[in-house]
Amino acid sequence: MAFAVAIVGRPNVGKSTLFNRLTGRRSALVDDTPGVTRDWRQGAADVGGIAFNLIDTAGLDEAAPDALEGRMREQTLSAMRRADVILFVVDARVGVTPLDEHFAKMARGADKPVVLVANKCEGAAAVPGLMEAFSLGLGEPIACSAEHGEGIADLVNALAASGAPRNEELASGADSDDVPIHLAIVGRPNVGKSTLVNRLIGEERLLTGPEAGITRDAIDVVWHVEGRKVVLTDTAGQRRQARVGDKLERLAVADAKRSVDYAEVVLLVIDAGEGLE
Repeated sequence: MAFAVAIVGRPNVGKSTLFNRLTGRRSALVDDTPGVTRDWRQGAADVGGIAFNLIDTAGLDEAAPDALEGRMREQTLSAMRRADVILFVVDARVGVTPLDEHFAKMARGADKPVVLVANKCEGAAAVPGLMEAFSLGLGEPIACSAEHGEGIADLVNALAASGAPRNEELASGADSDDVPIHLAIVGRPNVGKSTLVNRLIGEERLLTGPEAGITRDAIDVVWHVEGRKVVLTDTAGQRRQARVGDKLERLAVADAKRSVDYAEVVLLVIDAGEGLE
Protein backbone atom coordinates (compact mmCIF):
# COMPACT_ATOMS: atom_id res chain seq x y z
CA MET A 1 0.00 0.00 0.00
CA ALA A 2 1.23 3.48 -0.87
CA PHE A 3 2.59 5.77 1.83
CA ALA A 4 -0.38 7.91 2.94
CA VAL A 5 -0.37 11.51 4.19
CA ALA A 6 -3.57 13.04 5.62
CA ILE A 7 -4.13 16.82 5.63
CA VAL A 8 -6.19 17.83 8.68
CA GLY A 9 -7.18 21.03 10.47
CA ARG A 10 -10.17 23.18 11.22
CA PRO A 11 -12.35 24.55 8.37
CA ASN A 12 -11.03 27.14 5.91
CA VAL A 13 -7.30 26.94 6.71
CA GLY A 14 -6.41 26.01 3.12
CA LYS A 15 -6.30 22.21 3.23
CA SER A 16 -7.83 21.70 -0.22
CA THR A 17 -5.60 24.39 -1.73
CA LEU A 18 -2.58 22.55 -0.30
CA PHE A 19 -3.96 19.26 -1.65
CA ASN A 20 -4.24 20.76 -5.15
CA ARG A 21 -0.75 22.25 -4.88
CA LEU A 22 0.90 18.97 -3.87
CA THR A 23 -0.99 16.76 -6.32
CA GLY A 24 -0.49 19.25 -9.17
CA ARG A 25 -4.18 19.17 -10.09
CA ARG A 26 -7.15 21.38 -9.24
CA SER A 27 -9.22 18.34 -8.33
CA ALA A 28 -10.49 19.50 -4.92
CA LEU A 29 -13.12 22.24 -4.83
CA VAL A 30 -11.80 25.45 -3.28
CA ASP A 31 -13.97 28.32 -2.04
CA ASP A 32 -13.92 30.92 0.73
CA THR A 33 -16.97 29.25 2.30
CA PRO A 34 -15.94 27.16 5.33
CA GLY A 35 -16.72 23.43 5.17
CA VAL A 36 -16.55 22.96 1.39
CA THR A 37 -14.84 19.57 1.76
CA ARG A 38 -17.01 16.91 3.39
CA ASP A 39 -15.83 13.46 2.31
CA TRP A 40 -12.11 12.76 2.36
CA ARG A 41 -10.55 12.40 -1.05
CA GLN A 42 -7.15 11.12 -2.12
CA GLY A 43 -4.69 11.71 -4.93
CA ALA A 44 -1.17 10.76 -5.93
CA ALA A 45 1.54 13.33 -5.13
CA ASP A 46 5.07 13.34 -6.49
CA VAL A 47 6.93 16.44 -5.30
CA GLY A 48 10.68 16.94 -5.03
CA GLY A 49 11.38 13.26 -5.61
CA ILE A 50 9.01 12.21 -2.81
CA ALA A 51 6.00 10.07 -3.73
CA PHE A 52 2.98 9.50 -1.54
CA ASN A 53 -0.79 9.15 -1.47
CA LEU A 54 -2.31 12.43 -0.24
CA ILE A 55 -5.67 12.60 1.59
CA ASP A 56 -7.70 15.80 1.80
CA THR A 57 -10.18 15.83 4.70
CA ALA A 58 -13.12 17.82 5.98
CA GLY A 59 -12.44 20.61 8.46
CA LEU A 60 -12.46 19.44 12.06
CA ASP A 61 -15.25 21.02 14.07
CA GLU A 62 -17.08 20.44 17.34
CA ALA A 63 -20.57 19.03 16.84
CA ALA A 64 -22.90 16.28 18.00
CA PRO A 65 -21.99 12.85 16.53
CA ASP A 66 -25.28 12.56 14.59
CA ALA A 67 -25.07 16.08 13.13
CA LEU A 68 -23.63 16.55 9.64
CA GLU A 69 -20.49 18.21 11.05
CA GLY A 70 -20.09 15.36 13.55
CA ARG A 71 -20.30 12.77 10.78
CA MET A 72 -17.77 14.79 8.77
CA ARG A 73 -15.42 14.71 11.76
CA GLU A 74 -15.71 10.91 11.94
CA GLN A 75 -14.77 10.71 8.24
CA THR A 76 -11.69 12.79 8.97
CA LEU A 77 -10.74 10.56 11.91
CA SER A 78 -11.10 7.54 9.63
CA ALA A 79 -8.68 9.13 7.15
CA MET A 80 -6.22 9.87 9.99
CA ARG A 81 -6.28 6.20 11.01
CA ARG A 82 -5.37 5.18 7.45
CA ALA A 83 -2.51 7.67 7.18
CA ASP A 84 1.18 7.16 7.90
CA VAL A 85 1.81 10.89 8.50
CA ILE A 86 -0.54 13.72 9.49
CA LEU A 87 -0.18 17.23 8.07
CA PHE A 88 -1.79 19.50 10.65
CA VAL A 89 -2.62 22.84 9.01
CA VAL A 90 -3.32 26.16 10.74
CA ASP A 91 -4.05 29.60 9.30
CA ALA A 92 -1.10 31.83 10.20
CA ARG A 93 -3.04 34.99 9.35
CA VAL A 94 -5.73 34.14 11.90
CA GLY A 95 -3.37 32.68 14.49
CA VAL A 96 -3.93 29.72 16.79
CA THR A 97 -7.58 29.31 17.83
CA PRO A 98 -9.15 27.19 20.60
CA LEU A 99 -10.26 24.73 17.89
CA ASP A 100 -6.66 24.42 16.68
CA GLU A 101 -5.54 23.67 20.24
CA HIS A 102 -8.32 21.12 20.77
CA PHE A 103 -7.61 19.16 17.61
CA ALA A 104 -3.84 19.45 18.01
CA LYS A 105 -4.28 17.32 21.15
CA MET A 106 -6.12 14.78 19.01
CA ALA A 107 -3.29 14.78 16.45
CA ARG A 108 -0.68 14.29 19.19
CA GLY A 109 -2.64 11.30 20.46
CA ALA A 110 -2.80 9.63 17.06
CA ASP A 111 0.56 7.92 17.65
CA LYS A 112 1.79 8.95 14.19
CA PRO A 113 4.30 11.51 12.94
CA VAL A 114 2.72 14.97 12.70
CA VAL A 115 4.04 17.76 10.47
CA LEU A 116 2.75 21.20 11.50
CA VAL A 117 2.04 23.55 8.59
CA ALA A 118 1.38 27.27 9.12
CA ASN A 119 -0.44 28.14 5.90
CA LYS A 120 -1.12 31.56 4.35
CA CYS A 121 2.32 32.80 5.41
CA GLU A 122 2.76 35.21 2.54
CA GLY A 123 3.57 38.66 3.91
CA ALA A 124 4.48 40.07 7.31
CA ALA A 125 0.91 39.84 8.66
CA ALA A 126 1.36 36.09 9.16
CA VAL A 127 4.45 36.32 11.41
CA PRO A 128 2.58 36.53 14.75
CA GLY A 129 0.44 33.52 13.83
CA LEU A 130 3.52 31.58 12.78
CA MET A 131 5.08 32.21 16.18
CA GLU A 132 1.85 31.20 17.95
CA ALA A 133 1.91 27.83 16.16
CA PHE A 134 4.89 26.76 18.32
CA SER A 135 2.47 26.63 21.28
CA LEU A 136 0.60 23.64 19.79
CA GLY A 137 3.38 21.26 20.83
CA LEU A 138 3.70 19.72 17.37
CA GLY A 139 7.25 20.82 16.70
CA GLU A 140 8.51 23.66 14.54
CA PRO A 141 5.84 24.92 12.15
CA ILE A 142 6.62 25.03 8.45
CA ALA A 143 5.85 28.45 6.99
CA CYS A 144 3.90 27.79 3.83
CA SER A 145 1.63 29.45 1.30
CA ALA A 146 -0.31 26.81 -0.62
CA GLU A 147 -1.87 29.49 -2.80
CA HIS A 148 1.49 30.89 -3.94
CA GLY A 149 3.63 27.74 -3.68
CA GLU A 150 5.93 29.11 -0.97
CA GLY A 151 7.53 26.78 1.56
CA ILE A 152 6.68 23.61 -0.37
CA ALA A 153 10.34 22.50 -0.47
CA ASP A 154 10.54 22.66 3.35
CA LEU A 155 7.30 20.71 3.60
CA VAL A 156 8.62 17.99 1.28
CA ASN A 157 11.81 17.72 3.34
CA ALA A 158 9.72 17.25 6.49
CA LEU A 159 7.71 14.49 4.81
CA ALA A 160 10.90 12.78 3.70
CA ALA A 161 12.18 12.87 7.27
CA SER A 162 8.89 11.27 8.37
CA GLY A 163 9.39 8.30 6.05
CA ALA A 164 7.75 9.23 2.75
CA PRO A 165 9.41 7.12 0.01
CA ARG A 166 11.22 8.28 -3.08
CA ASN A 167 9.11 8.08 -6.22
CA GLU A 168 11.17 5.27 -7.71
CA GLU A 169 10.48 3.17 -4.63
CA LEU A 170 6.75 3.70 -5.03
CA ALA A 171 6.82 3.04 -8.75
CA SER A 172 8.64 -0.26 -8.30
CA GLY A 173 5.62 -1.73 -6.52
CA ALA A 174 3.04 -0.54 -9.03
CA ASP A 175 1.33 -2.88 -11.49
CA SER A 176 1.18 -1.07 -14.80
CA ASP A 177 -1.13 -3.79 -16.21
CA ASP A 178 -3.82 -3.11 -13.60
CA VAL A 179 -5.67 -0.44 -15.59
CA PRO A 180 -8.99 0.35 -13.88
CA ILE A 181 -12.40 0.97 -15.38
CA HIS A 182 -13.78 4.38 -14.42
CA LEU A 183 -17.47 4.37 -13.51
CA ALA A 184 -19.21 7.65 -12.68
CA ILE A 185 -22.37 7.56 -10.56
CA VAL A 186 -24.73 10.45 -11.28
CA GLY A 187 -28.27 11.53 -10.48
CA ARG A 188 -30.40 14.09 -8.71
CA PRO A 189 -29.64 15.06 -5.08
CA ASN A 190 -30.54 12.55 -2.36
CA VAL A 191 -31.29 9.54 -4.59
CA GLY A 192 -28.74 7.37 -2.75
CA LYS A 193 -25.56 7.60 -4.85
CA SER A 194 -23.16 7.67 -1.89
CA THR A 195 -25.11 4.92 -0.09
CA LEU A 196 -24.82 2.76 -3.22
CA VAL A 197 -21.04 3.22 -3.31
CA ASN A 198 -20.77 2.30 0.37
CA ARG A 199 -22.84 -0.84 -0.22
CA LEU A 200 -20.71 -1.91 -3.18
CA ILE A 201 -17.38 -1.56 -1.37
CA GLY A 202 -18.70 -2.89 1.94
CA GLU A 203 -17.74 0.02 4.21
CA GLU A 204 -18.98 3.47 5.22
CA ARG A 205 -16.42 5.25 3.06
CA LEU A 206 -18.66 8.13 1.96
CA LEU A 207 -20.68 10.54 4.06
CA THR A 208 -24.42 9.85 3.90
CA GLY A 209 -27.52 11.17 5.62
CA PRO A 210 -30.99 12.64 5.13
CA GLU A 211 -29.66 16.05 4.09
CA ALA A 212 -29.80 16.73 0.34
CA GLY A 213 -26.59 17.77 -1.39
CA ILE A 214 -24.10 16.28 1.09
CA THR A 215 -21.64 15.31 -1.68
CA ARG A 216 -19.84 18.25 -3.27
CA ASP A 217 -16.52 17.03 -4.66
CA ALA A 218 -16.45 14.14 -7.11
CA ILE A 219 -14.87 11.41 -4.96
CA ASP A 220 -13.00 8.43 -6.44
CA VAL A 221 -13.26 5.12 -4.57
CA VAL A 222 -11.46 1.95 -5.69
CA TRP A 223 -13.62 -1.18 -5.92
CA HIS A 224 -12.23 -4.65 -6.66
CA VAL A 225 -14.79 -6.99 -8.22
CA GLU A 226 -14.15 -10.37 -9.87
CA GLY A 227 -10.46 -9.62 -10.21
CA ARG A 228 -11.01 -6.25 -11.89
CA LYS A 229 -10.19 -2.83 -10.51
CA VAL A 230 -13.01 -0.31 -10.85
CA VAL A 231 -12.80 3.36 -9.84
CA LEU A 232 -16.22 4.44 -8.64
CA THR A 233 -16.73 8.21 -8.82
CA ASP A 234 -19.44 9.55 -6.52
CA THR A 235 -20.66 12.91 -7.78
CA ALA A 236 -22.72 15.81 -6.49
CA GLY A 237 -26.45 15.62 -7.13
CA GLN A 238 -27.48 17.58 -10.20
CA ARG A 239 -30.57 19.73 -10.61
CA ARG A 240 -31.96 21.56 -13.61
CA GLN A 241 -29.64 24.35 -14.67
CA ALA A 242 -32.24 27.00 -13.86
CA ARG A 243 -32.35 25.80 -10.23
CA VAL A 244 -28.59 25.82 -9.69
CA GLY A 245 -28.08 28.85 -7.49
CA ASP A 246 -24.89 29.59 -5.61
CA LYS A 247 -21.32 29.47 -6.86
CA LEU A 248 -20.44 26.40 -4.82
CA GLU A 249 -23.25 24.34 -6.34
CA ARG A 250 -22.19 25.41 -9.84
CA LEU A 251 -18.62 24.26 -9.09
CA ALA A 252 -19.88 20.93 -7.77
CA VAL A 253 -22.04 20.33 -10.85
CA ALA A 254 -19.14 21.22 -13.16
CA ASP A 255 -16.96 18.73 -11.25
CA ALA A 256 -19.62 16.03 -11.75
CA LYS A 257 -19.78 16.75 -15.48
CA ARG A 258 -15.98 16.41 -15.78
CA SER A 259 -16.23 13.01 -14.10
CA VAL A 260 -18.79 11.94 -16.70
CA ASP A 261 -16.46 13.08 -19.50
CA TYR A 262 -13.57 10.97 -18.16
CA ALA A 263 -15.61 7.85 -17.30
CA GLU A 264 -15.87 4.73 -19.43
CA VAL A 265 -19.25 3.89 -17.88
CA VAL A 266 -21.90 6.16 -16.35
CA LEU A 267 -24.46 4.83 -13.88
CA LEU A 268 -27.62 6.92 -13.54
CA VAL A 269 -29.37 6.52 -10.17
CA ILE A 270 -33.04 7.43 -9.71
CA ASP A 271 -35.39 7.32 -6.72
CA ALA A 272 -37.83 4.46 -7.40
CA GLY A 273 -40.37 6.12 -5.12
CA GLU A 274 -40.45 9.25 -7.27
CA GLY A 275 -39.76 7.73 -10.65
CA LEU A 276 -38.51 9.62 -13.70
CA GLU A 277 -38.94 13.35 -14.05
